[in-house]
Amino acid sequence: MKKAIRLVLASEFFILVASLYSYELFINAQVAFLSALFVILGSSFAYAKMVDSQVASEAFEDKRDFLDEVEDPHGLYDDEAINEAPAEELDLKTIVKEERAKIKTFNVKSLKHGVKGGASAFRLAPYLFLVLGFIALKNNELLNLAFYLPSLSVGIIIGALSAKAFLPKT
Repeated sequence: MKKAIRLVLASEFFILVASLYSYELFINAQVAFLSALFVILGSSFAYAKMVDSQVASEAFEDKRDFLDEVEDPHGLYDDEAINEAPAEELDLKTIVKEERAKIKTFNVKSLKHGVKGGASAFRLAPYLFLVLGFIALKNNELLNLAFYLPSLSVGIIIGALSAKAFLPKT
């Protein structure tokens, strides 16, 4: 954690030194760096909080590996036993009903889950800061993308490294 704080403070020091070069460089770097840092940290904390709550409530599903889903999306090569009964003995109506029950549909519960993950204050506040900072720079004719975009990428890198240090190890 100390390493992450030192990393952020060192970055802020370099941004402060940039103010000696020009105010435009300083303000673009500061807004972009803090925006990216807050977005990455906020998203990381919100995601960790959502995962912890799902694990605590035991409301998660045992999913197949991602590569398994890509290679075999319908589970054709699974090791599950297949009904070996002759076609005459199969009740197709019950099979179709069972398969339809397996299909996930859009409902209020899935909407609640999606909104809960995306509407976290940890996620919304940093994006609001990003948008308002960009608009403020543009309206005051201070926006210079040659300074803004590299500072945004530095903020993303520092945010990712800091998020690793701040998040609990499970």
